Amino acid sequence: MEQRIVIIGAGHAGVQLAASLREAGHRGPLSLISQETELPYQRPPLSKDYVAADAASEPLALRPESFYAEHHIDVLAGATVDSIDRAAGFVTLSTGAQLAYDRLVIATGARNRPLVCEGSELPGVYGLRTLDDARALQRRLAEARRVVVIGAGFIGLEFAAAARNRGLEVTVLEYAPRPLGRAASEPLSSWFETEHRSSGINLRCNEGLEHIEAHDGHLQVISTTGHGYEADLVVYGIGVLPNTELAAEAGLSCQNGILVDALLRTSDERIYALGDCANFPLAESSERVRLESVQNANDQARALALTLTGQPAEYRELPWFWSVQGKHRLQIAGLSAPADEAVLLGDPATGKFSIALFRGGVLAAVESVNRPADHISARKILSGGTPVTMSMLEAAASLKELARSAPIPA
Repeated sequence: MEQRIVIIGAGHAGVQLAASLREAGHRGPLSLISQETELPYQRPPLSKDYVAADAASEPLALRPESFYAEHHIDVLAGATVDSIDRAAGFVTLSTGAQLAYDRLVIATGARNRPLVCEGSELPGVYGLRTLDDARALQRRLAEARRVVVIGAGFIGLEFAAAARNRGLEVTVLEYAPRPLGRAASEPLSSWFETEHRSSGINLRCNEGLEHIEAHDGHLQVISTTGHGYEADLVVYGIGVLPNTELAAEAGLSCQNGILVDALLRTSDERIYALGDCANFPLAESSERVRLESVQNANDQARALALTLTGQPAEYRELPWFWSVQGKHRLQIAGLSAPADEAVLLGDPATGKFSIALFRGGVLAAVESVNRPADHISARKILSGGTPVTMSMLEAAASLKELARSAPIPA
């Protein structure tokens, strides 16, 4: 309880861990190192709410400024960690200062996968990850008429919908055959493809980016089909890369993230990692994953706080996600796979439905569109520990009814 704990990273995972450590009774020195100078803020709104025409000028803070002082959390803003000395137990900051630790937590998150093509560095080409990105886009959107979005994942489609709601002409280029290909089932991505097109978005699948040119004060985006799209603004969302360089330089095991065990412990027993940068074992599975979600960051932080205060807690929470695209709210419980068998629940024509996904005859995930009650029921069912078959779902008639009989997770 008196140990010195240093947290590198002040995103959702780092801030939640600091808060949960105090809640769990940690009384020792607690430092939170933030690369940004801003008060730690919520990131999901940046790709939708914050770029809306009537967006608030300031982001939503994860905690009020007073919280950190009241809980004796030392926030080192505008600082980065240059190196970790594992043997001596200290980190060296970009200022040259050294900060000792008994336990070190790496919550460095992830960064945008860079756009690598001719013209990617032209003015008017943006990624969207930080508050500075969102502010720059907010300024450009006030004057833009035409936007080209590269990538039809969550970030790309969220931004595209927000831009379209502002009345802009929006084209989305996606090299894959369908949008949301990494995150959603084929029936769901097909439905969103139709919805975005019906809203006026020019969604182009099987068409990637070749290069970008500058012409007479605007941009010309040349696709892999050779077609050119004029744009005042280009926004790309083509995935992220985990920030593992610091951990790797310190000799920690890394592979698609920092490798951790079920206690979120790295290959050094005094160092832990969590959030977007951590590659962890799924509960009751031999599979390893690295998840990019607020739920994962927050729940890992709560589990790790218990471990660091002498109450070892393996991370076993069910993954779940959400995305707001225009007027539609998508919520996903569990992790789907391309070969899953899809069962439709409800009528997609109403804009309110769910898709139950079965793997090997057992329910593995549920995707819900504008049906929050289904999502809550699905999370309870999938967390209950009892395998649910297709016949069990059919007999129950609805997810809500099935959830009533599902075991409550311990």
